[in-house]
Amino acid sequence: MDAALSEEQEEIRRTLRELLRGRCGGDEVKAAVRTAAGYDEALWGRLARRLGLPGLALPTAYGGVGCGPVELALACEETGRALLPSPLLATAVLAAPLITALGTGAQRAELLPRIAGGELTAALAVPGRALSRALGLDGEAGGRDEADWAGGGRAGGVQARARDGGWRLYGQVEQVLDGHSAQLLLVAARAGGYTRGRTLVFAVRAGAAGLVRTRLTALDETRPQARIELRDVPAELLGEDGADVAGALAGLGGPAAAVLAAEAVGAADAALARTVDHVRTREQFGRPIGSFQAVKHRLADVYVAVRAARSAAYYAAWAADGPEAPVAGPLALASALDAQRAAAGEAVQLHGGIGITWEHDAHLYLKRAASDELLFGPAHRLRARAADRDGLFAPAAATAVTV
Repeated sequence: MDAALSEEQEEIRRTLRELLRGRCGGDEVKAAVRTAAGYDEALWGRLARRLGLPGLALPTAYGGVGCGPVELALACEETGRALLPSPLLATAVLAAPLITALGTGAQRAELLPRIAGGELTAALAVPGRALSRALGLDGEAGGRDEADWAGGGRAGGVQARARDGGWRLYGQVEQVLDGHSAQLLLVAARAGGYTRGRTLVFAVRAGAAGLVRTRLTALDETRPQARIELRDVPAELLGEDGADVAGALAGLGGPAAAVLAAEAVGAADAALARTVDHVRTREQFGRPIGSFQAVKHRLADVYVAVRAARSAAYYAAWAADGPEAPVAGPLALASALDAQRAAAGEAVQLHGGIGITWEHDAHLYLKRAASDELLFGPAHRLRARAADRDGLFAPAAATAVTV
C-alpha cells in the first residue's frame, strides 16, 4: 500500500474543500436542512457538474469519473468536515453500487448515467431499521438473519407479489436515508411467502401510485430520514429473480463502511479544529484556557484518536475492492465513530456555555456523532462482527496428545 496521495487525489480534496468552505457554513447548513429537499439543490447540481461528485466512483462507460473507493472516501471526508446535507451517501455510496451489482445491462445503462450526472437521486429502503445488518456490518450474514431483516415473509417487512406480468409491493419501511426526496427507491422485499421466500430488490419511481413518503423528525437534520409506505405499489425488479441479494448487499458493507468512516473522520477533525481555535482565544483567570494542562491532555487524546481513525479509514478505502474489506471497513468505522463522539463531546464541553446554544455549531457535530452511532453502530458491535468474520474467537481445533 502506498500511503501517499496522488496529485489527482490531492486536487479532488483541495477543490472540494475550497468549494464547500464558501458555500457550506453553519448558517447555510441550517438553512439547507429546512428546505423541502433537505439539502441545497443548487449546490448539489454544482458539485455534480463541476466535480462529477455523484459519479466519482462510477465507471466512465456509465458517465462516471472512473475513480475508486479511495477518491470517494476523500470526497466524503470533506463533505463530513462541512456536515454537508446532500444525497451523496444514499445515492453514490449505497444505491449506485447496488444497481451496478444487481441491475441488468439495460437498467445500468438507463440509471447510472443519470446518477452520475446528478439528475437522479436514489435511496436504499431496508425494512425493520436494519440497514447496518443488511450491509453485513453486524449480526449474522445470510440464512435466518437475512430473512429477519427483510421481513421474513411475516408482517412488518415489505412483501412483493407477482401480478399481471409485473410486481406489486406492500408494507412499510422506517428510517430511509433521504427517502422523502429521492427520485428512485431501491426497496428490499420478500417474495414467495415464509416457507419458500426469497429477498429481492425492486426499483420504485417517485410518484408511483400507492407510494406514501413522510419525512421524519431526525436527531441529525443533516441526515434526513423518511417513512416509506407501499400500498399496492407497482415496482420493477432490479436484476434477475434468484440473484444473491443478501450477498450483494453484504458486499456493499465494507466499501460503504470505509466511506462512512472517512466522513466521520472529517466531521471529527472539523470539531477538533474549532475547539482548538476556541481554547487558544478564550481566556480564564487571565490566560487562554488552552494553556491549562488538563485541556491540553483532553485535546491531545482527541487528536490521537482522529489521526488513528483517519489512517484506518484510508486503509479500509484502499482495501475496499479486496478480501479484507468485510473486516477493514467495520473496524475503520468503529474507530471513526469513537473519534467523532470524542471530538464532538469535547467540543461541547470546552466551548463552555456557548457550546450548548442553538446559535453555535457545536451541537451539529454532537448530533451527527450520535446519529451515526445509532444508524451504523454501535462501535462494539462493528468490532464484534469483524472479529467473527476473521475467526478471531473461533474455538481452537482439537489436537491429539500422545504420551
